[in-house]
Amino acid sequence: DAADHGLILGENGKLYDTKKGEALPDGVNPMPMMGQSDLAKRGEPTTADVLPNHVARYWDMVAYADRTPVTVIGETGLLRDKPGFEVQFMTRTSCLNDAVSHDLPSVLMPVRGHWRISWDSGETTLAPGDTMSIPEGMQHTVTPSMTGEAALYRVLATQDPAGLTWIPKS
Repeated sequence: DAADHGLILGENGKLYDTKKGEALPDGVNPMPMMGQSDLAKRGEPTTADVLPNHVARYWDMVAYADRTPVTVIGETGLLRDKPGFEVQFMTRTSCLNDAVSHDLPSVLMPVRGHWRISWDSGETTLAPGDTMSIPEGMQHTVTPSMTGEAALYRVLATQDPAGLTWIPKS
């Protein structure tokens, strides 16, 4: 329970952390727990609802990233959302052989294989599980450093404020 951790949700929709000394303001009551009848009114999503809109499968992403990186999460991504950043997926065949730079910071996270990240004053090799932050404006390349399967996530900051999930256009 959230209460076990000192968290209280107010009827105003704001979360208060009593362990940090926060308290509900005067006139704001705790959000009441939903009863079984209220829960029964809320439909439980089916697998058919969840999979196409909230799950991106690895081998599908590999296929989509055959020539260029594929946007996995973003306004036009496989998973349409507007979290204030985009997540792209690239493979050996869609890596960044030519130097690129971005106006905002980015993050690289290898999934498979080892990746060479090169910039003007150096280079490093990333392995699965590693994470690298790339400062805005830094020219760099992103290429596999070995043979075999290679896949990597790239997180790109956007100017968009985080907002509601994008609704796919019918």
